[in-house]
Amino acid sequence: MTPSETRPRRPRAPDPLRAPGRLRTLGPLLAAALCALLLAATAALLAAHGWDPLGPERAAHTWAVTHRPVAVATAALVITATGSGPVPYALALLAGALAGRNTRERLRAAATALTVLLLGQAVRYGLMEPISRPRPSEADWAARATGHSFPSGHSTTSLLVAGILAWAVLTRARRTPTRRLACALLGIWAAAVGATRVYLGVHWPGDVLAGWLLAAAWLALTLHLVRTGRLPIPPAPATPRTPTAATQPPNSS
Repeated sequence: MTPSETRPRRPRAPDPLRAPGRLRTLGPLLAAALCALLLAATAALLAAHGWDPLGPERAAHTWAVTHRPVAVATAALVITATGSGPVPYALALLAGALAGRNTRERLRAAATALTVLLLGQAVRYGLMEPISRPRPSEADWAARATGHSFPSGHSTTSLLVAGILAWAVLTRARRTPTRRLACALLGIWAAAVGATRVYLGVHWPGDVLAGWLLAAAWLALTLHLVRTGRLPIPPAPATPRTPTAATQPPNSS
């Protein structure tokens, strides 16, 4: 046996990109960066056209204005109302109540949820005011609207709240079907709120897309802070274990 054969092998250093812990924290950060890049690309494309609506945006707006039955428009107004005003903040508080296991955890979770929502809104205003994209013609509006157009406030807010509520459900719910159903319904709600903004004639589709990208980037960044322990949130419940043969009680029969 040669000396090289008897020499102990050095353990290989773990690949940081393959380490599960590193992926768990880097994944949301990479998702946030991707959404931010897509948001920047959307803004650059629109800016290159002087912030005028693109051809597909005009087509979608024209279709929405000319296809507004009273019943559908009324339903759209009801849905769009849930994406602004006191409703999103009440839902953020509800998320805190659902996520916490006791009064202290509920208060902490509610404060965290409101902070995430308010800071996300501050970022949106920081983008909206300098850009100042005009809305569609007020003659085409079927709903009240204020401020500039890009990014859409309702789209940003509804997706932020949907993500916060999904976090609360994933924190407390144990059953996988319940988690999936709740997250799917929340995603449908956020998408519906954004779609109503175009349907009611108060936003261009690019504004709604920008709102979704901004909210997704902010939620992914928040998830990164959660997984790195920088946000005070209640812990998730332990996954129930299936009893093994060693832990099962003896058969009394």
